[in-house]
Amino acid sequence: MTSNGLALGPKLRYLAQRARRIDIGAVIERAKEVRQEHGKPVPTVLADMLWQAARKDVAFQDYVDFDFAILTPEERATFMTHPVSAQLAQQYSQPAGRKIFEDKIAFNERFSEFLNRAWLVVTDDNADEVREFVEQQGTVIAKVPVSHMGLGVRRYHAKDVADWGVFHRGLIDAGEILLEEVISQHADLSAVCPGTVNTTRITAFYDGKDVHILAVAQKFGRGEVSDQMSYGGFYTMLDPDSGHAMSAGYDSHANVHENHPDTGFRIADFQLPGFDEAVSLIDRAARVVPEVQYAGWDVVATEKGPVLVEGNWGAGVYENKPSVSGIRTGHKPRYRAAIGF
Repeated sequence: MTSNGLALGPKLRYLAQRARRIDIGAVIERAKEVRQEHGKPVPTVLADMLWQAARKDVAFQDYVDFDFAILTPEERATFMTHPVSAQLAQQYSQPAGRKIFEDKIAFNERFSEFLNRAWLVVTDDNADEVREFVEQQGTVIAKVPVSHMGLGVRRYHAKDVADWGVFHRGLIDAGEILLEEVISQHADLSAVCPGTVNTTRITAFYDGKDVHILAVAQKFGRGEVSDQMSYGGFYTMLDPDSGHAMSAGYDSHANVHENHPDTGFRIADFQLPGFDEAVSLIDRAARVVPEVQYAGWDVVATEKGPVLVEGNWGAGVYENKPSVSGIRTGHKPRYRAAIGF
């Protein structure tokens, strides 16, 4: 067993894959970021980053994002990292279940009872149905069924379509064959960012009997179609027992947001509306595909209750940023208690 209590075989394979992909230039740039933020010498940071990666399953970006340069070894050990999460995802999911989570159409079909929104699959012969759907909705979200990091998502307005035949063919050519009704989010979310549907990432583990909530992150957009960082978004951690923001917002590009840049809302004051209902939804959804026990679920609070957006069998990691939150411990103890690694 490794220091994280995970199987040695998967860990070695993961480390080998990482070694093949390492970009030492990029690592040095990250070390320079740490020097700029915390005043640590680049050679010292670089050596520490490489040691943490090889021995403690800490990704280089985790080291930067979670301020490892200012933490003690004991504090560092409480933080979840992407390598550990990736190993858990491999260990606690089966290929058949992963396929459902990876394909947004398959996911919508399996989890339809939790979506609470209309959706349509674009095919070669349903141009009229597409027009009717888009005109009825006014605005729709178009998705590439298999994509990552919020990419392959666009927003279309019926009023902007001049030729419906061309529009239909364009969707197919672009692979944007899943159309969805725009979610009408809760007023408390719109008060922070009205132009983006702001999702809550709830990471959970299903042990075959109970569903354990491991971490909760609230993502906020900047008016774009997605709240992902690739669209300028950021996040803050929520208390996993109450749903209240634990700090200001931040991202992986050294941006800190005490207030939302577009509305001025103070991020640390945010309380997720209907938090208990969101947890209840995940408690039910996490049991639908038991082949995937460990997942990151995206939900949106609405005036009628939470709705499910998607699930990610590769859950990723959202954590506290000590220099922003003042909280120098992470969520790994919750993961260990629930999963037992």
